Amino acid sequence: MKSPGKGLWLLVAGTIIFSCKASWAADSITPLKATPFRQAKLFKGRVTVLSSRAQSQLLNANYEKAEKSFRAALARNPHDKAARSGLGFALAMQFKLDGADSQLDQVLAAEADNALARTGKALVLLNRLQSSSGTVIKSRQAMMAEAESYARQAINSDPQMPESRYMLGSILKEEGRLSEAAEEFEKACRLDNQYSAAHAALGLTRLSLGQNSQARSELKRAIAINSKNSSAHYGLGKLSLQEGKADDAVRELNTALYLNRNSAPVHLALGEAYAMQGNTVGALREYQESIRIKPENPSSYMRIADLRESRGDLEHAIAELHSGLAMNPDSPELNQRVADLSLKAEKIDDAIKAYRSALALNPSSTVAVDGLSTALYMKTQKEGQAAFFASDDYESAEKQIQEAISLAPNNMILRLAQAKLRALSGEAVDFSGIREPVNDGERVAYAELMLSQNRFQEASQQFNTLIANAKDQKQTFAVADLACMLKDLDSAEAAYNKARAFPGSESRAKRGLTRISAIKDEARRHMTLAKDLCRRSQYNSAVDQLRAAIFNNPKDASARLLLAETIQKQQRPDYPMLRDASSQYKAYLALSPQLNAKEQSKIEKKISSIEAKASKMERKSLVSKR
Repeated sequence: MKSPGKGLWLLVAGTIIFSCKASWAADSITPLKATPFRQAKLFKGRVTVLSSRAQSQLLNANYEKAEKSFRAALARNPHDKAARSGLGFALAMQFKLDGADSQLDQVLAAEADNALARTGKALVLLNRLQSSSGTVIKSRQAMMAEAESYARQAINSDPQMPESRYMLGSILKEEGRLSEAAEEFEKACRLDNQYSAAHAALGLTRLSLGQNSQARSELKRAIAINSKNSSAHYGLGKLSLQEGKADDAVRELNTALYLNRNSAPVHLALGEAYAMQGNTVGALREYQESIRIKPENPSSYMRIADLRESRGDLEHAIAELHSGLAMNPDSPELNQRVADLSLKAEKIDDAIKAYRSALALNPSSTVAVDGLSTALYMKTQKEGQAAFFASDDYESAEKQIQEAISLAPNNMILRLAQAKLRALSGEAVDFSGIREPVNDGERVAYAELMLSQNRFQEASQQFNTLIANAKDQKQTFAVADLACMLKDLDSAEAAYNKARAFPGSESRAKRGLTRISAIKDEARRHMTLAKDLCRRSQYNSAVDQLRAAIFNNPKDASARLLLAETIQKQQRPDYPMLRDASSQYKAYLALSPQLNAKEQSKIEKKISSIEAKASKMERKSLVSKR
């Protein structure tokens, strides 16, 4: 059956599909009280006075009045399917979704292939997805599939109805099928070249695909047809953000916000524009408003965490992310960010737990695998290999890394993470399958592997390249923060000194350099206390202090030597402890290139003796367990 007319569908496209909260597509929003894009008869053929009045009210966004008028029309003629469909849409616009479903179901019961009612059903499902209910969120995939089915049925019923194409495009876009969505929006525009919402949706999809020139053209076309199209103004604001034009972005986004006060995506983008301008107070206000409207959206929590982190307030940043996880525990992005910041705050066990959660949700995540291996490296530095083997960290991490590699066997960062893990476990690393890094991501992973192998000079060379490659303050601070976290203090200092040359970066760079100075002081304090404990033969406590000293300053050769000697003095050291002592002697040699040949030979003999003893103890242990 043919649609009763395009007028209602222009309203559907202009106000219903992207109304109020617009949760099913983060960048799809139009005015809360949008007017129709062009006046047209709602129904073809003969209409009653009441239907005509209801049509006008619906087209002018007077949904409560339209509801009353449609009900009055149905009271006179309960078999008026067009009026009942109109009532369904009027109810949907007021988010009276159960009532809308009831009216549309009655239309479909009388006429199963009614394209208007089928699209209305898809619309109601999408509106239901705007709920922040945990039950709805968990049912999202099934509801999206059902909505898509209704939209495709509507197209089969009436292939010439542009609005059903638009609806299908909206669903596909929300599912991340951007190219398919763009095709449907294009078909809708071809069927009606005055379809402002379709041009705006096509522009936003082009923007997501990185096709900025085509996006700009479509967005401007949408505004030329309807200057009050909030989606189009939002899209131009997002485009300006990508181009670094903060003032232009603020102007367009404020226009979009004037047209739709309750749009979470507009508040989020406006916060990003304010942050780009340096207006952190304004940015925080917009992010919080976005959360108020759509509390399960991870992006706003992550932006606030970015602001907190930039001020050096890691505890508040992590707390903000946990608030997001309370609403959306299955977000890999939030778990990953919690892990990254926990690691930066030296909450290593928390970081390991969060990286595992991120990998459970996204087993192919290279960043999570690399982060997990970094966390385990830091744990080993802080607690020693014995503690590492005493936990289930190694076995669990090895399994997760192997799974990620099976999904992406040629990914060099994953291979480096696996090599890093093997190095921590005391296994020999086979470098034959590891090539020199060719990009900055690989350089970071390669530098960490070199640190785990006590190849400090090679790690520093990678960091020097990263610092040289950093083109702006954001990239430079990222390298500085990473080097500081890994306690490559010389590299961190060099990066912070480079960063302070960028305009507006002096305060943050100074904070970073002060942090480095504090870390060095902390390492010296632990070293002094360790020496005192050794003099009193309190070796177990001395080992703890030496580990803390080395954790803060891994390049302190004297701390490495003293730790190796003190481990040997402990009562009945087991084979993991002996292997740890051997590793510390090797690190001492790597950090002491000026050592004379006699002293070097003496240390090498100690290493051989310790490793032989450790191997013998390990064999005896295995035999006793059989």
